[in-house]
Amino acid sequence: MSTVTVERADASVLIVRAKVQTGEELRFLMRSDAHHDSTHADRAMEERHLREAVESGAYILDFGDLFDAMQGKFDPRRGPDRKDLRPEYWDGHYLDRLVDVAAERYAPFADRWLMMSPGNHETSVGKRHEIDLTDRLVRSLKALNPATMLHRGTYAGWIIVRFHHERDAKKSGTFRIYYHHGYGGGGPVTRGVIQTARMGLYLPDADLVVSGHTHDHWTMPIARARVTDQGKVREDRQTHVRIAGYKGEFLDGEGWALERGMPPKPRGAVWLTLSYHHGLRTRIESRIDEAA
Repeated sequence: MSTVTVERADASVLIVRAKVQTGEELRFLMRSDAHHDSTHADRAMEERHLREAVESGAYILDFGDLFDAMQGKFDPRRGPDRKDLRPEYWDGHYLDRLVDVAAERYAPFADRWLMMSPGNHETSVGKRHEIDLTDRLVRSLKALNPATMLHRGTYAGWIIVRFHHERDAKKSGTFRIYYHHGYGGGGPVTRGVIQTARMGLYLPDADLVVSGHTHDHWTMPIARARVTDQGKVREDRQTHVRIAGYKGEFLDGEGWALERGMPPKPRGAVWLTLSYHHGLRTRIESRIDEAA
Protein backbone atom coordinates (compact mmCIF):
# COMPACT_ATOMS: atom_id res chain seq x y z
CA MET A 1 0.00 0.00 0.00
CA SER A 2 1.15 3.53 -0.79
CA THR A 3 2.20 5.98 1.90
CA VAL A 4 0.73 9.42 1.25
CA THR A 5 1.66 12.82 2.73
CA VAL A 6 0.50 16.34 1.86
CA GLU A 7 2.42 19.58 2.12
CA ARG A 8 1.86 23.18 1.05
CA ALA A 9 4.55 24.37 -1.35
CA ASP A 10 3.07 27.81 -2.02
CA ALA A 11 -0.10 29.73 -1.23
CA SER A 12 -2.01 27.98 -4.01
CA VAL A 13 0.04 24.78 -4.42
CA LEU A 14 -0.33 21.50 -2.55
CA ILE A 15 2.06 18.60 -3.09
CA VAL A 16 0.77 15.09 -2.55
CA ARG A 17 3.65 12.63 -2.15
CA ALA A 18 3.11 8.90 -2.52
CA LYS A 19 5.62 6.11 -1.96
CA VAL A 20 4.55 3.31 -4.25
CA GLN A 21 5.53 0.13 -6.03
CA THR A 22 5.40 -0.39 -9.78
CA GLY A 23 1.82 -0.73 -11.00
CA GLU A 24 0.32 0.66 -7.81
CA GLU A 25 -2.67 2.98 -8.11
CA LEU A 26 -3.70 6.15 -6.32
CA ARG A 27 -7.41 6.95 -6.50
CA PHE A 28 -9.16 10.27 -5.87
CA LEU A 29 -12.79 11.25 -5.55
CA MET A 30 -12.90 14.68 -7.20
CA ARG A 31 -16.06 16.59 -6.31
CA SER A 32 -17.48 20.08 -6.59
CA ASP A 33 -20.76 21.87 -5.93
CA ALA A 34 -22.14 19.59 -3.24
CA HIS A 35 -24.42 22.38 -1.92
CA HIS A 36 -25.06 19.88 0.86
CA ASP A 37 -27.16 22.22 3.03
CA SER A 38 -29.64 22.92 0.22
CA THR A 39 -33.07 21.29 0.22
CA HIS A 40 -32.35 20.47 -3.44
CA ALA A 41 -29.11 18.56 -2.78
CA ASP A 42 -28.90 14.82 -3.50
CA ARG A 43 -27.37 13.98 -0.14
CA ALA A 44 -27.89 10.24 -0.59
CA MET A 45 -25.73 10.19 -3.74
CA GLU A 46 -23.10 12.36 -2.08
CA GLU A 47 -22.87 10.10 0.97
CA ARG A 48 -22.69 6.99 -1.23
CA HIS A 49 -19.68 8.40 -3.03
CA LEU A 50 -17.96 9.45 0.19
CA ARG A 51 -18.44 6.00 1.70
CA GLU A 52 -17.11 4.35 -1.45
CA ALA A 53 -14.03 6.57 -1.24
CA VAL A 54 -13.37 5.47 2.34
CA GLU A 55 -14.05 1.81 1.64
CA SER A 56 -11.87 1.75 -1.50
CA GLY A 57 -8.99 3.70 0.04
CA ALA A 58 -9.45 6.72 -2.23
CA TYR A 59 -8.63 10.29 -1.25
CA ILE A 60 -11.10 13.17 -1.48
CA LEU A 61 -10.57 16.52 -3.23
CA ASP A 62 -13.32 19.16 -3.06
CA PHE A 63 -13.28 22.11 -5.45
CA GLY A 64 -15.80 24.48 -3.89
CA ASP A 65 -19.45 25.20 -3.18
CA LEU A 66 -19.56 22.46 -0.59
CA PHE A 67 -21.96 24.91 1.08
CA ASP A 68 -25.05 26.34 -0.58
CA ALA A 69 -25.35 29.05 2.12
CA MET A 70 -28.05 31.05 0.30
CA GLN A 71 -30.44 31.59 3.21
CA GLY A 72 -28.46 34.26 5.08
CA LYS A 73 -30.07 37.53 6.11
CA PHE A 74 -28.45 39.66 3.40
CA ASP A 75 -28.48 37.13 0.57
CA PRO A 76 -30.72 38.25 -2.33
CA ARG A 77 -31.15 34.58 -3.33
CA ARG A 78 -32.77 33.51 -0.06
CA GLY A 79 -36.23 31.97 -0.17
CA PRO A 80 -39.34 33.67 1.23
CA ASP A 81 -40.01 31.08 3.93
CA ARG A 82 -38.57 28.12 5.84
CA LYS A 83 -39.32 25.56 3.14
CA ASP A 84 -36.02 26.57 1.53
CA LEU A 85 -34.14 25.92 4.78
CA ARG A 86 -33.40 22.45 6.14
CA PRO A 87 -34.77 21.91 9.69
CA GLU A 88 -31.32 21.56 11.26
CA TYR A 89 -30.70 25.25 10.51
CA TRP A 90 -33.93 26.63 11.97
CA ASP A 91 -32.50 27.23 15.45
CA GLY A 92 -29.44 29.26 16.36
CA HIS A 93 -27.18 31.46 14.26
CA TYR A 94 -27.43 30.40 10.62
CA LEU A 95 -23.76 30.64 9.61
CA ASP A 96 -22.56 28.98 12.83
CA ARG A 97 -25.02 26.15 12.30
CA LEU A 98 -23.80 25.69 8.72
CA VAL A 99 -20.29 24.96 9.99
CA ASP A 100 -21.37 22.85 12.98
CA VAL A 101 -23.70 20.63 10.93
CA ALA A 102 -21.12 20.24 8.13
CA ALA A 103 -18.40 19.27 10.61
CA GLU A 104 -20.63 16.56 12.06
CA ARG A 105 -21.63 15.33 8.60
CA TYR A 106 -18.11 15.11 7.15
CA ALA A 107 -16.13 14.05 10.24
CA PRO A 108 -16.41 10.31 9.40
CA PHE A 109 -14.62 10.98 6.09
CA ALA A 110 -11.89 13.33 7.34
CA ASP A 111 -9.24 10.57 7.28
CA ARG A 112 -9.44 10.47 3.48
CA TRP A 113 -9.97 14.17 2.79
CA LEU A 114 -6.94 16.04 1.44
CA MET A 115 -8.35 19.40 0.33
CA MET A 116 -11.40 21.65 0.57
CA SER A 117 -11.37 24.83 -1.50
CA PRO A 118 -13.94 27.65 -1.59
CA GLY A 119 -16.34 28.30 -4.43
CA ASN A 120 -18.40 31.34 -5.31
CA HIS A 121 -21.05 30.49 -2.70
CA GLU A 122 -18.46 30.57 0.07
CA THR A 123 -16.81 33.74 -1.24
CA SER A 124 -20.23 35.41 -1.54
CA VAL A 125 -20.85 34.78 2.16
CA GLY A 126 -17.37 36.05 2.95
CA LYS A 127 -18.05 39.35 1.19
CA ARG A 128 -21.35 39.91 3.02
CA HIS A 129 -20.49 38.59 6.46
CA GLU A 130 -16.66 38.58 6.68
CA ILE A 131 -16.56 34.86 7.47
CA ASP A 132 -14.63 32.07 5.72
CA LEU A 133 -16.91 29.03 5.85
CA THR A 134 -14.32 26.78 4.21
CA ASP A 135 -11.57 27.71 6.66
CA ARG A 136 -13.90 27.31 9.64
CA LEU A 137 -14.98 23.86 8.46
CA VAL A 138 -11.39 22.73 7.88
CA ARG A 139 -10.44 23.92 11.38
CA SER A 140 -13.44 22.15 12.91
CA LEU A 141 -12.61 18.86 11.17
CA LYS A 142 -8.99 19.11 12.26
CA ALA A 143 -10.13 19.65 15.85
CA LEU A 144 -12.33 16.55 15.63
CA ASN A 145 -9.61 14.50 13.91
CA PRO A 146 -6.07 15.87 14.46
CA ALA A 147 -4.63 13.11 12.25
CA THR A 148 -6.39 14.31 9.10
CA MET A 149 -4.22 15.56 6.22
CA LEU A 150 -6.93 18.05 5.21
CA HIS A 151 -5.83 21.44 3.85
CA ARG A 152 -7.83 24.51 2.89
CA GLY A 153 -7.34 25.11 -0.80
CA THR A 154 -7.73 28.32 -2.80
CA TYR A 155 -10.37 29.27 -5.36
CA ALA A 156 -7.89 28.18 -8.01
CA GLY A 157 -4.58 26.42 -7.61
CA TRP A 158 -2.41 23.38 -8.16
CA ILE A 159 -2.21 19.86 -6.78
CA ILE A 160 1.10 18.24 -7.66
CA VAL A 161 1.04 14.46 -7.22
CA ARG A 162 4.59 13.07 -6.90
CA PHE A 163 5.17 9.34 -7.02
CA HIS A 164 8.35 7.98 -5.41
CA HIS A 165 9.41 4.37 -5.81
CA GLU A 166 9.64 2.93 -2.31
CA ARG A 167 13.07 1.36 -3.01
CA ASP A 168 14.60 3.73 -5.57
CA ALA A 169 14.22 7.48 -4.98
CA LYS A 170 15.49 8.27 -8.50
CA LYS A 171 12.49 6.57 -10.10
CA SER A 172 9.94 9.30 -9.46
CA GLY A 173 7.08 10.65 -11.55
CA THR A 174 4.85 13.73 -11.39
CA PHE A 175 1.23 14.39 -12.33
CA ARG A 176 0.08 18.03 -12.25
CA ILE A 177 -3.53 19.02 -11.58
CA TYR A 178 -4.75 22.58 -12.01
CA TYR A 179 -8.11 23.32 -10.44
CA HIS A 180 -10.42 26.31 -10.65
CA HIS A 181 -13.84 26.34 -9.04
CA GLY A 182 -15.24 27.85 -12.23
CA TYR A 183 -16.64 31.02 -13.72
CA GLY A 184 -19.29 32.12 -16.19
CA GLY A 185 -22.63 30.51 -16.87
CA GLY A 186 -21.41 27.49 -18.83
CA GLY A 187 -23.43 28.34 -21.93
CA PRO A 188 -26.67 26.52 -22.87
CA VAL A 189 -25.02 24.94 -25.92
CA THR A 190 -21.29 24.73 -25.23
CA ARG A 191 -21.62 23.78 -21.51
CA GLY A 192 -18.37 25.71 -20.98
CA VAL A 193 -16.30 23.42 -23.20
CA ILE A 194 -15.00 26.45 -25.10
CA GLN A 195 -13.02 27.39 -21.98
CA THR A 196 -10.69 24.43 -22.58
CA ALA A 197 -9.11 26.23 -25.56
CA ARG A 198 -8.37 29.30 -23.45
CA MET A 199 -7.16 27.47 -20.37
CA GLY A 200 -4.96 25.12 -22.37
CA LEU A 201 -3.00 28.12 -23.65
CA TYR A 202 -2.08 29.54 -20.26
CA LEU A 203 -1.76 26.22 -18.42
CA PRO A 204 0.91 24.39 -20.46
CA ASP A 205 2.24 22.51 -17.40
CA ALA A 206 -1.08 20.93 -16.37
CA ASP A 207 -1.78 17.26 -17.11
CA LEU A 208 -5.34 17.65 -15.82
CA VAL A 209 -7.52 20.77 -15.57
CA VAL A 210 -10.54 20.45 -13.26
CA SER A 211 -13.44 22.81 -12.64
CA GLY A 212 -17.05 22.84 -11.49
CA HIS A 213 -19.49 25.73 -10.93
CA THR A 214 -21.82 25.29 -13.93
CA HIS A 215 -23.14 21.88 -12.78
CA ASP A 216 -22.22 20.27 -16.09
CA HIS A 217 -20.35 17.01 -16.59
CA TRP A 218 -17.88 16.30 -19.38
CA THR A 219 -14.35 15.15 -20.08
CA MET A 220 -12.34 16.70 -22.90
CA PRO A 221 -8.89 15.27 -23.79
CA ILE A 222 -6.63 17.54 -25.86
CA ALA A 223 -3.65 16.03 -27.72
CA ARG A 224 -0.48 18.11 -27.78
CA ALA A 225 2.76 17.95 -29.77
CA ARG A 226 5.92 18.55 -27.71
CA VAL A 227 9.61 18.71 -28.48
CA THR A 228 12.43 17.98 -26.05
CA ASP A 229 15.69 19.92 -25.64
CA GLN A 230 17.35 17.03 -27.49
CA GLY A 231 15.09 17.52 -30.51
CA LYS A 232 12.81 14.55 -29.93
CA VAL A 233 9.19 15.12 -30.93
CA ARG A 234 6.54 13.45 -28.81
CA GLU A 235 2.84 13.67 -28.08
CA ASP A 236 1.09 14.02 -24.76
CA ARG A 237 -2.40 14.83 -23.57
CA GLN A 238 -3.99 17.43 -21.36
CA THR A 239 -7.41 16.41 -20.04
CA HIS A 240 -10.10 18.89 -19.01
CA VAL A 241 -12.85 17.76 -16.65
CA ARG A 242 -16.03 19.52 -15.56
CA ILE A 243 -17.70 18.15 -12.42
CA ALA A 244 -21.50 18.27 -12.12
CA GLY A 245 -22.11 18.34 -8.35
CA TYR A 246 -25.07 17.18 -6.29
CA LYS A 247 -27.68 19.93 -6.55
CA GLY A 248 -30.72 19.63 -8.80
CA GLU A 249 -33.93 21.59 -8.44
CA PHE A 250 -35.60 21.18 -11.83
CA LEU A 251 -38.06 18.50 -10.70
CA ASP A 252 -39.04 20.53 -7.64
CA GLY A 253 -40.55 23.22 -9.87
CA GLU A 254 -39.07 26.04 -7.81
CA GLY A 255 -35.66 27.46 -7.00
CA TRP A 256 -33.00 29.99 -7.97
CA ALA A 257 -31.91 28.08 -11.09
CA LEU A 258 -35.44 27.69 -12.41
CA GLU A 259 -36.14 31.39 -11.96
CA ARG A 260 -33.14 32.02 -14.23
CA GLY A 261 -34.44 29.59 -16.86
CA MET A 262 -31.76 26.96 -16.26
CA PRO A 263 -32.31 23.46 -17.74
CA PRO A 264 -31.94 20.15 -15.85
CA LYS A 265 -28.36 19.36 -14.92
CA PRO A 266 -26.56 16.05 -14.35
CA ARG A 267 -25.50 15.07 -10.85
CA GLY A 268 -22.39 13.27 -9.70
CA ALA A 269 -18.64 13.47 -9.18
CA VAL A 270 -15.50 12.05 -10.81
CA TRP A 271 -13.03 9.30 -9.95
CA LEU A 272 -9.41 9.96 -10.91
CA THR A 273 -7.13 6.91 -10.92
CA LEU A 274 -3.38 7.41 -11.29
CA SER A 275 -1.09 4.42 -11.75
CA TYR A 276 2.69 4.45 -11.46
CA HIS A 277 4.93 2.47 -13.82
CA HIS A 278 8.64 2.45 -14.38
CA GLY A 279 10.92 0.59 -16.74
CA LEU A 280 13.24 2.31 -19.18
CA ARG A 281 11.39 5.46 -18.17
CA THR A 282 8.84 6.36 -15.50
CA ARG A 283 5.30 7.07 -16.61
CA ILE A 284 2.05 8.00 -14.85
CA GLU A 285 -1.15 6.70 -16.42
CA SER A 286 -4.45 8.41 -15.63
CA ARG A 287 -8.07 7.35 -15.95
CA ILE A 288 -11.24 9.39 -15.43
CA ASP A 289 -14.52 7.66 -14.49
CA GLU A 290 -17.86 9.21 -13.71
CA ALA A 291 -19.21 8.76 -10.20
CA ALA A 292 -22.95 8.71 -10.81
